[in-house]
Amino acid sequence: MVDAMSLPGPIAQSIIERDSAVISPSYPRSSPLVMDHGRGCELWDVDGNRFLDFAAGIAVVSTGHSHPMVVKAIQQQAEKFIHISSDYYHEPWVKLAEKLAEIAPFDEPAACFMTNSGTESVEAAIKLARYHTGRSQFIGFLGGFHGRTMGAVTFTASKPHYHKGFAPLMSGVVHVPYPDPSHPLLHSLPGEGYGETVVRYMEEEILGKIIPAEEVAGILIEPIQGEGGYIVPAPDFFPALRKLCDRHGILLIADEVQAGMGRTGKWWSIENFGVQPDIICVAKGIASGVPLGAMIARKRVMTWPKGAHGNTYGGNPLACAAALATIDLIENGFMENAARVGKLALEKLNEMAGEFASIGDVRGIGLMVGVEFQKLPQSQKAAEKLRDRVVDLAFERGLMLLGCGKSVIRISPPLCLTPAELDEGLQIFAEAVRQAELEG
Repeated sequence: MVDAMSLPGPIAQSIIERDSAVISPSYPRSSPLVMDHGRGCELWDVDGNRFLDFAAGIAVVSTGHSHPMVVKAIQQQAEKFIHISSDYYHEPWVKLAEKLAEIAPFDEPAACFMTNSGTESVEAAIKLARYHTGRSQFIGFLGGFHGRTMGAVTFTASKPHYHKGFAPLMSGVVHVPYPDPSHPLLHSLPGEGYGETVVRYMEEEILGKIIPAEEVAGILIEPIQGEGGYIVPAPDFFPALRKLCDRHGILLIADEVQAGMGRTGKWWSIENFGVQPDIICVAKGIASGVPLGAMIARKRVMTWPKGAHGNTYGGNPLACAAALATIDLIENGFMENAARVGKLALEKLNEMAGEFASIGDVRGIGLMVGVEFQKLPQSQKAAEKLRDRVVDLAFERGLMLLGCGKSVIRISPPLCLTPAELDEGLQIFAEAVRQAELEG
């Protein structure tokens, strides 16, 4: 149990104070949690307080904390060797690439480039797109989050502080509105779906007035926006976008870093829209928390030669072993569970939206659900402040949550979440929302 008056506890407080003395102040911290250990969807802090985890380390701990199969795979590999580098070969690397190529969302052979993180996967995709096409320009989307390294952060457009103080960024990126049907920024023509509206805008205004289509290497997009607010695009968007890319020889790059690896009940979130990309960027849930990512492309696109790109740690043997165990678990139950329990979560949260005036929208697919808050009519508190208060009150009651977008809370637990754990977490969530509303 959690005693709200004791958070953070004395041991946690001591560690937090030590942290502030030696760690970069640039890290965002959501709650004063100092973790001690975890199992499945539960975790405990250093003072013995138990929490239900609906954040999963930003959708990373896909199989839950310290799943025995993942732990065993890491241990067995560590006893053999821990590192060899990409200058040589090792079988876990090959086995993982074979599996990723098998589940890649292409109807043709695929090839992999192993990385250490999502932002590095995006950087690899940017470089490959430029090399393969011989073009220099890109299109990204407002609200997108693709990482913080210089190329990836250029595409990131969810908050201005990601760019503040770092200009000039990478040249050659133009942003367009994301096809958010709940908050449209563009006007649709009669009989036109909003997804088609966004693609028409790209064709007429961006390719027609700003960038020649023949100079665009790729369009980088999150099939479901993560940091931007867990936004599910208009259903007619991706078919229209795929046609646009095919018409102009532009590569469609899907950033699946947060939404991929079974989180939406399918391997890749773009599969929910019936479209195949040309490149996907993967990380987060791929290895249950061991740092690993991948850039997976149609093999005919991966035309760069030896030495064109590389790294030291990408495809580390321990990470590959963890990823193979993770993929096995997702494939054999957890992906189906994400679809089933995610559907329950949407139903229950929509019921909750009818009870609480502060909940303006509930959206998502699988265990990638966003709850958007709105300002109460009688309150002076902005929706963002209200959202933040709900996160704090939930933490005090033993539930880990993370915000995203302007006023959204993401529900992104491990894919092993049970219906009983869902009910426990949503009960705490409801208590937190009720208290936040009472406070105004």
